[in-house]
Amino acid sequence: MKKLALAAVLATVGTAAFASGYTTPIVEPEVVVAHSSSSVGGIVIPLLLLLVIAAVAL
Repeated sequence: MKKLALAAVLATVGTAAFASGYTTPIVEPEVVVAHSSSSVGGIVIPLLLLLVIAAVAL
């Protein structure tokens, strides 16, 4: 009788452990911060170079 009761308890505990089933893990997306550069930054150096060349030519 004790074995039957023990088997019933183990069966109940075992079913409760697997009752939820498999769930896929939830992974939160990584936040990527993009620093935008100004389009003016690419034109400043050539303009300064042009001014220096114009100043030397005069």
